[in-house]
Amino acid sequence: MRKIHWLAVLTALPLLFATLAPRAEGMNIADTVVKMPLAEDVSIDDAIDSMLLRANGLNFKLVARQPLYKELEAMGVETRHVEIFQFCDARIAARMLAENLDFAAYLPCRITLIEDQDGKVWLVTLDLDRVMQMADLPPNLKELAIKVRDTMNEIMTAGANGDL
Repeated sequence: MRKIHWLAVLTALPLLFATLAPRAEGMNIADTVVKMPLAEDVSIDDAIDSMLLRANGLNFKLVARQPLYKELEAMGVETRHVEIFQFCDARIAARMLAENLDFAAYLPCRITLIEDQDGKVWLVTLDLDRVMQMADLPPNLKELAIKVRDTMNEIMTAGANGDL
């Protein structure tokens, strides 16, 4: 149980640092993410099933699943659904890390399924276009980064639409 608690704390650290860091000129945290709402007729379970099925079909391995809402509930914190899914193509990750160890901060790719205060459910991930703009990747790695971005987008789209 204690292991899950530390996972929850470690998962939340980037959000804490994002709120403490000085804001880049003209940019806020919403500018760094991609958000998709679930379609009206898509349940949380259908969205999750769709993402997992699509990821599997695209050879993107689910390497971690963190039901943060369960940990918060166990701590007595009232919460809405918050669940983090981490996906990875290990071969692409290895090539990125061989180029620059700083890519480790972006691994694995995450999609968070989160219910907002109005009960609307969203899928949220890092805007990989912004990362690619900053990374100055050589052409062969840029091609791989685009593949990762497109795969993550396809996984999120499947989840948002409940495409099994």
